[in-house]
Amino acid sequence: MVDNIAPDQARTALDAADRARRQVAEEVGLPRGYWWAMAAGWAVLGVLDDLLPSWVAVIATLCFGAGHSFLASRLLSGRRRTDRLQVSAAVAGHRIPLVVVGMLVGLVAVTVLAALAVDADGARHAGIWAGLLVAAVVGFGGPEILRVLRRWVRA
Repeated sequence: MVDNIAPDQARTALDAADRARRQVAEEVGLPRGYWWAMAAGWAVLGVLDDLLPSWVAVIATLCFGAGHSFLASRLLSGRRRTDRLQVSAAVAGHRIPLVVVGMLVGLVAVTVLAALAVDADGARHAGIWAGLLVAAVVGFGGPEILRVLRRWVRA
């Protein structure tokens, strides 16, 4: 134990530790493969919805949701940034799953609105185009979108 530490030295050390914790927490996220798997699933659902009977698309959507739930239970804590870094749940933050779920709900809304817009324009296969659009957004921009949303909600 350290004796005779001045209060200002203690405050400086605690501030440095808090800055380091926040810096690590900002690096926490979901692996890039998660976002590309999500994008692939989104594109496949767009194709299935457009080309197959509605009941098949509903079952596929439910299977996709169940698969995502299984994967999410392992990844959405955000605690594994790389195979060399694992932080505690307290550092990772408990809001990350809520932010990701909110993001997915928003992406569903974008998909529906895009499909309606493409369909209103008279284009064929509106579901495919909307699914591919959102798949591209998820695959290329998922981590960045999550980072911005986490900053907005201070997660």
